[in-house]
Amino acid sequence: MSSLIDFFNNETTNKGLSHKNNFIKRNIIAYMAVNGEATLAELTKELKVSVPTMTKLVQELVDENIVSDLGKVETPGGRRPNIFGLTSSAIYFAGVHVGRNRMICVITDLQNNLVYEYTYNDFELTDRESCLEKICSNIEEFIATCGFDRSKILGVGVCIVGRVNTTEGRSFHYFTNTEEPLHDIIEQRIGMRVLLENDTRARCYAEYNFSRSKTESNVIYLHLGLGVAIGIVSDGKLYYGKNGFAGEFGHIPFFDNEKICFCGKKGCLETEVSGIAIEEKMNELVRGGANTILRKRYEAKEQIHIDDIVDAARNDDNLSIELIEEAGEKVGKAVAFLINTFNPESVIVGGNLAAAGDYIMLPLKSATNKYSLSLVYKDTKFRVSKMQANANAWGVAMLMRNMIIGL
Repeated sequence: MSSLIDFFNNETTNKGLSHKNNFIKRNIIAYMAVNGEATLAELTKELKVSVPTMTKLVQELVDENIVSDLGKVETPGGRRPNIFGLTSSAIYFAGVHVGRNRMICVITDLQNNLVYEYTYNDFELTDRESCLEKICSNIEEFIATCGFDRSKILGVGVCIVGRVNTTEGRSFHYFTNTEEPLHDIIEQRIGMRVLLENDTRARCYAEYNFSRSKTESNVIYLHLGLGVAIGIVSDGKLYYGKNGFAGEFGHIPFFDNEKICFCGKKGCLETEVSGIAIEEKMNELVRGGANTILRKRYEAKEQIHIDDIVDAARNDDNLSIELIEEAGEKVGKAVAFLINTFNPESVIVGGNLAAAGDYIMLPLKSATNKYSLSLVYKDTKFRVSKMQANANAWGVAMLMRNMIIGL
């Protein structure tokens, strides 16, 4: 095998025996990535390959340090077969979350274990060429200094806020002043294979894989941050829609309030329940004389962020509690529409507001119960995300892995 990158290059035009064997070997890796350790007999049966061919190809993967021979497996009787599993240190993937005020970069292995992480806090996302240069230079620096052999890092998944067409590799919110897709710009700059993804969808995939039960295959991830969005998993796969824009939940025209949303439309869900909307309400109420422990920040002309409001609620600030509960009730009514439409097994709530715990979840669930069909609601589980800020980067690294090994 000339290189790992060539081995996993699905665009090769070689259709001979070598190509066929590489295709089978990739299938072996993909099978182990999903199902774990396996014997030669199991691999032969599942992949429909002859025993001599499977024995030869698995041994090649062992020699190449991609698969490990884990020794004999216990059986009720007869000859004990050897069992094989993936070697975690053979192949790696990078994940990068381009957030509004920081970049989080991770390295994961073949089994989706997070093995390295670094955060660039001196970053602000703007729609400027200098910001794009900063994104590329940070990724280059991260790959160069992460301590892993570059030749073993087979791809870089990059997720960014806003609308993203993953197939075309385009962001429709940032860096749109050129005809060249953002995916192509980053890929040419860093010289590595790149996957561009929406940040909420990337986090949804991480949430689904790390918190679901074994029987769950239909999940909605509800992100309540500065904006409002959802990620959808249907039959175990992310749902993209025609152009990759599925999940713009925050832009449903839910209110007759004449408030202009960031998208340019009026009355969107985000105009009432997003972190930005709650911040604006808090500032307006404090300006009108309302009592809150956040008044000192307002009088000091310091920005009141949604995280400050959540912290204040958790410290029994009545005004903060009222604003969060009001948002929970309103978004719960909208979630009723979601579960009536998709009938998911679980709704996972994440983002800044999720940290408010029961202050957001109790009114959300109560309103959902009130406005949804009882048959649907009783079969839907609700839970708060337990993942950290690195979930977006972790999720897009997992999606990069899936694309590389053909899952």
